Amino acid sequence: MLKLYRWPSDDWRNIGAEMPSEIIWADLLNATDEEKQFVERLLGIRIPSEESLSEIEASSRLIRDHGTLYLSAPAVRLTEDNEAEITPVGFVIGPHVLVTVRFAELPIFDDIGKRIGSDDSLENGMCVFTSLLEAMIDRGADVLEHLGARVDTLSRGVFRGGLVRTQRPVRSSRRMREALENIGELADRLAKARDVLLGVGRIASFAGDVGSEWITAASKTRLHAVSKDVVSLSDYETRLSDKIQLLLDAVLGFINIQQNELFKVLTIVSVVGVPPTILVGIWGMNFKYMPELEWTFGYALAWLAVIASGVLPLIWFKRRGWFE
Repeated sequence: MLKLYRWPSDDWRNIGAEMPSEIIWADLLNATDEEKQFVERLLGIRIPSEESLSEIEASSRLIRDHGTLYLSAPAVRLTEDNEAEITPVGFVIGPHVLVTVRFAELPIFDDIGKRIGSDDSLENGMCVFTSLLEAMIDRGADVLEHLGARVDTLSRGVFRGGLVRTQRPVRSSRRMREALENIGELADRLAKARDVLLGVGRIASFAGDVGSEWITAASKTRLHAVSKDVVSLSDYETRLSDKIQLLLDAVLGFINIQQNELFKVLTIVSVVGVPPTILVGIWGMNFKYMPELEWTFGYALAWLAVIASGVLPLIWFKRRGWFE
């Protein structure tokens, strides 16, 4: 789909050989070959493919060719299952027109598109580009704040006994498994937010430093502010990442403690059961001559010996603090 902003008609096929001066933004969403060729012909540019926009090296994401900027950055979209996925976004910036190339619905682009009709400050493509970056930063800040709140909630549950408060090991194991799943989800969301912030920071810094004559001082100031916001959000993201790593280490530590408790119980049971088993095995042998069979109190003494052989190890474990 091709959408031309500040052009009164939705039918772009009626446009002649030159791009009308009213148009400041051409948004390509899953564009067809015909739409791509139309924009390329009018502006004398090339429309990058999804594969080229997905490349991670800086030389492929930050390009200046004959005064035109070819930039790309990752963005996050939500699937129907509310799962976050990375999708590439391309920006082709010229003296007057901005061309965006994307392959997923992104609410930020729709919001900026609604502003164009009423916001006179969006006078050219660079202004629209700067507004898009600012909106992406605002969205990234909201995501980090949401993730920070979830991390704090999970942290309280982990360090205030929420995982091992119950005396039933099955419930503790289920809670620990859920905690690990939540930590993995948070780490994945945070990694995607980090990718977006790094991408926005790179293209904002590059666009502000190229020095093209059609990039105004006001736009450069706004791009510099975007770069500073990226730095501050990156610091916050680093702190969240460290906290998530701490939570992961803590949960794994609780799992090890629970396993040690289980092995402790198994050790006590095995040690307590060995002496009675030996005595019962000895007295259960079918030998013809066994002196204990002739004892008057042999049966009672045998019971006493079996019970004592099981109780004495328990007393020893108790003194060693194994039941605490």
